[in-house]
Amino acid sequence: MDTELLKTFLEVTKTRHFGRAADNLYLTQSAVSFRIRQLESQLGNPLFSRQRGNVHLTAAGERLQPYAEAILQTWGRAKQDVALTDSLNTQLAIGASPLFWEFDGISAWINRIYATVPGLALRLESVKREGMAKRLFDKSIDLFITSEPPKIENLHVQKVRDYQLQLVTNQPHCDVHSVRDMPLIYLDWGTRFSVEHSRIPELQRTPVLHTHSCKMALDYILENGGVGYFPSPVVANSAALGELYVVEDAPIMEQSLYLVWREASDKEALINAIVDVPFKNVIESI
Repeated sequence: MDTELLKTFLEVTKTRHFGRAADNLYLTQSAVSFRIRQLESQLGNPLFSRQRGNVHLTAAGERLQPYAEAILQTWGRAKQDVALTDSLNTQLAIGASPLFWEFDGISAWINRIYATVPGLALRLESVKREGMAKRLFDKSIDLFITSEPPKIENLHVQKVRDYQLQLVTNQPHCDVHSVRDMPLIYLDWGTRFSVEHSRIPELQRTPVLHTHSCKMALDYILENGGVGYFPSPVVANSAALGELYVVEDAPIMEQSLYLVWREASDKEALINAIVDVPFKNVIESI
């Protein structure tokens, strides 16, 4: 199958518009339409319902989407693996949600990995939390970073760091009761956090911003005000500048960071070398 057809399919899926997909792919709209027709002909089913101003996936298109994403991810990794050179002779793919890639200290950890493992080429993938285990077992990633390791057999799980989430606002001298009418910023830290968050009556309202981006949430609260849970180092840095304040008497949520990889991985020796690289200051330097 022509991977360009799958790329076009995913772009139309994302934009829900043939014209915008064409612009993003630097193609004409007729070329995009032709590619989609080719793909539909190969698969024997329509992939989109085409109505004026309303392009959406058919049931067949919805079934194809995860396969198309997996095929393109695997193909991209295969091209990089085949292109390895004498100086870059080993590839490893690490997955994490965008929330964790935004931890500034992760960059220092990645740099320590390069210093420890010569000849390494890394692929750093942004992966939805619920899709990490699947990506691990289909070998499109080799290990992942998470705060909620899956309870699945044949996985190695190693805790590498503890950290805290604190409720903060841009207003001083606030308690939980006084923030109940402030705009709520909800950083999605996972299921356990969601359960604990739901136990705070003063925070049970629709968030003005629900995001997986720590930077976006921080920028919003500094610019517009509000209340939300952030990693304690973010609180410390911004509190020193008089920008953020910890909400008095709010629960502190304890969190941990884990590395997860498959047992009997064909890259187990390389993974073990990486796992041994310390996460020192990863969380402190957010």
